[in-house]
Amino acid sequence: MLRALAALAVAASASAFYLPGTAPRDYVAGERVDVFVNTLTPMLNSKLKSLISHDYYDERFHFCQPEGGPVRQPESLGSILFGDRILSSPYELAMMANATCETLCRARVPRDDAKFINDRIKEDYGLNFIVDGLPSSEMKRDAKTGEIFLDAQGFSLGDALSDPARPALNNHYDIWVQYHKRDAAHFRVVGLLVYPRSVNSMVPGEAGANCFVGDDDKLYLSETADNEFYYTYSVSFIESDVPWGLRWDMYLHVFDPKIHWFSLINSLVISGFLVFMVAMILYRTVSKDIHRYNAIDLADDVREDWGWKLVHGEVFRSPTRPMLLSVFVGNGVHLVSMVVVTLVFALFGMLSPSNRGSLATVLLICWTLFGGVSGYVSARTYMSLGGENWKPNLALTAALFPTVVFSLIGLLNLFLIGSGASGAVPFGTILAILLLWFLISVPLSVAGYFYGMKHGAVSHPVRVTSIPRQIPPAPSYLGPLPAALLGGILPFGAAFVELYFVLSSIFGNRAYYAFGFLFLTFAVVALTTATVTVLFTYFVLCAEEYRWHWRAFLIGGGSAFWMFAYGVWYWASRLSLDSFTSVVLYFGYLFLFSVLDFLVGGAIGFVAAYFAIRRLYASIRVD
Repeated sequence: MLRALAALAVAASASAFYLPGTAPRDYVAGERVDVFVNTLTPMLNSKLKSLISHDYYDERFHFCQPEGGPVRQPESLGSILFGDRILSSPYELAMMANATCETLCRARVPRDDAKFINDRIKEDYGLNFIVDGLPSSEMKRDAKTGEIFLDAQGFSLGDALSDPARPALNNHYDIWVQYHKRDAAHFRVVGLLVYPRSVNSMVPGEAGANCFVGDDDKLYLSETADNEFYYTYSVSFIESDVPWGLRWDMYLHVFDPKIHWFSLINSLVISGFLVFMVAMILYRTVSKDIHRYNAIDLADDVREDWGWKLVHGEVFRSPTRPMLLSVFVGNGVHLVSMVVVTLVFALFGMLSPSNRGSLATVLLICWTLFGGVSGYVSARTYMSLGGENWKPNLALTAALFPTVVFSLIGLLNLFLIGSGASGAVPFGTILAILLLWFLISVPLSVAGYFYGMKHGAVSHPVRVTSIPRQIPPAPSYLGPLPAALLGGILPFGAAFVELYFVLSSIFGNRAYYAFGFLFLTFAVVALTTATVTVLFTYFVLCAEEYRWHWRAFLIGGGSAFWMFAYGVWYWASRLSLDSFTSVVLYFGYLFLFSVLDFLVGGAIGFVAAYFAIRRLYASIRVD
């Protein structure tokens, strides 16, 4: 079993397992190699200092522009949502043609814009180039494993470490293009490295740029006067033995693989212990109770019920707000289906990193196409809980969760627009998503709802009494909020290590590729959530508390509270966000992720508890 898990995790995290996604392009000597530029993003070095990305051709940066202006490149929906804004550039590269100290342009930066650039340097912003679908990178060595890899986080806008009071602008780029020789006349790009440096190349008495001045003669932008300087670059082509099909191997680096394994083994131990514990309870306690209970003659008036058997006439009584609960469960199962299918696609290498934004695109497509799942589950859940007003339930199922998510993202998008960030979602993209929801997801949700109504409510093994029984005082730890907090600890504990890498990927502009570990972690968390919810629900019923429905959902989604708390700790320890907009964006997205986690975990917990209770009460004889 462990060998199979290890093979699955390694296979999915290995970079060579990804399908290329695009056809290779052969270049001949002297052929133009296009260089595209992407947004400037903050780099996660010691601490992340901003969450706002800027367009490369933001007029305040004064970067050199191509003749006729930059041309926007076509991008996928997911790429746009992830903040990519890919444009053409004035860099002129020709295959196999090395170049030294090429002048890009002579830039003039006013003093007001110089302060803006210096502030971005202090916030560790990085530039991002793209050549033949490959992002610009820097070759680094993993300090823990000694493995050499290409870090595609970008390259620094400037240097603020040497002298924090005087940041230096990197105005010269050494571009190294790695190529694989297919035959004597055809070459393929397999790597892109960019090393920036600051050079005060405007030497008095020289007509052009001089890139070979001393290393100490850096370019510092004055904030009290206007600045003039050259942007320059050098190009070198280096032959590589790496074939085109394996060129992403150096990029797809898994940091701290031992930590991933520790997290996975830790999760397996936790889930294994819980499954064993629940199995022992069901086998030794419940089975013994059922056997003793069924052995007594039903006509015997002296029989006395106790514990969970005492509430057999109340356990399937309709809870408070069954409509809202069914909507939550339906949308939660919808999200579970979306996540599982997306992870399966990623696990088998269908989400190629060469297709930028493919993960977000698949998530959006799955969410759209699985609208019928939420309608079907919500309808059957609502009818099983005794609900009768199906029309408002249908409307809430199709509209409540998307409206909340779109409203929150729209509010955060206003903050991005106000700060002038390039990551603000364009109106056309917002309109496309709304059309996907209204024209595809909503009709599928309606169709799924009517299909669920056709199947009707799930049958209950015992009848509900006409008069509710009195509920005795229960232990404080079985209250809704304490139970949710206690029940969420173990599922969160099974995933918190992997969560660290996911947060670093999302907020640190670093791609996440360990989908094998992520898939197994999600499976373990789902199993842990289900077993914890069943266990707490059993304790609740033993306390003669039959109002278990909302408790089961809250216990299943309890890990969301710990996820939010962990996000606050991550903000305090790993981030140093100075601007109000960055703080709002961070906590807005963190709240959104916590809501999604709450719905996913709550749906898993409720469904597991519901069918466990049906199985439990179907095993006893009731008069």
